[in-house]
Amino acid sequence: MTAFSLAAGATGTRIMGLGSYQPDTVVSNDDLAQRMDTNDEWIRDRVGIVNRRFAAKDELLVDMAAEAGSKAVADSGLSPADIDAVIVATCTMPSPIPNAAAQVAHRIGVQNAPAFDVNAACAGFCYALATASDMVRSGSATHVLVIGAEKLTDWVDPTDRSTAIIFADAAGAVVVGRSDEAGIGPVAWGSAGDLAETITIADRDSFIHQEGQSVFRWATTKIAPIALRAVELAGIELSDVDVFVPHQANLRIVESIAKRLRSKGAREDLVIARDIVESGNTSSASIPMALDHMRAAGEISSGQVALLVGFGAGLSYAGQVVRCP
Repeated sequence: MTAFSLAAGATGTRIMGLGSYQPDTVVSNDDLAQRMDTNDEWIRDRVGIVNRRFAAKDELLVDMAAEAGSKAVADSGLSPADIDAVIVATCTMPSPIPNAAAQVAHRIGVQNAPAFDVNAACAGFCYALATASDMVRSGSATHVLVIGAEKLTDWVDPTDRSTAIIFADAAGAVVVGRSDEAGIGPVAWGSAGDLAETITIADRDSFIHQEGQSVFRWATTKIAPIALRAVELAGIELSDVDVFVPHQANLRIVESIAKRLRSKGAREDLVIARDIVESGNTSSASIPMALDHMRAAGEISSGQVALLVGFGAGLSYAGQVVRCP
């Protein structure tokens, strides 16, 4: 039997660069109070958000993704010619065809590369990161640009205070490349399709519907074990983790998961991403954007161990341990 040739893979992978983008328009809780029955205190108490960014009507999801992706490529020290695959995690494209990734690759200057979208909603970035890492380790690619990008305002009823106070627009990106040592750990992922109806968009003429209390209970009880599994798969101890970057869904959820991790052995000085306060819930963009913001603020440094975990509609979830670039 004739044997097939296989591409030479890599021993490990790492995040080489970060980038993010937010629209110019800042929307405060007081601004939202002018549109609906709500107020600053009510929003802070329930979701912990103070401000969020909304894209202009003519600002496209692919515009934001290209901005974040270009920054990540530059930060990695590479050029667009060095990128040989592009993955965009998103659940808010205005139409399913064409996909975002091919358009973004063209805008950035990445030519003739495979480009595809991943829809795992708020877990999408972690899914895409795992896919990119496996592509590099297998030899299918050398440098993969991974972008989480969402224009949630296209899909949110601006008068519905259960969703309009939460969701926002943004993009975050990383470049994944080869490494002699593992800089991206194995992924712990899965789904709970029996709860699919808790977050839905019924059809192209509908807005996002979310059963907030059901999602809150699920996230605060089921996600910490996923984070612990990611740590176990990476072969480290929870006390080795320096930074915790969960999907920025709701500040109460973030703090609840962090509390559970500390009860299981996470350090008291564990740095916790709280980008939700000033950025809102940006779905698949939230984890890479939070990393980029934390680095810019000096809250994290290169080489630190970060635990990432995404969760959302599907219901889908995924997490992995990475080293900060």
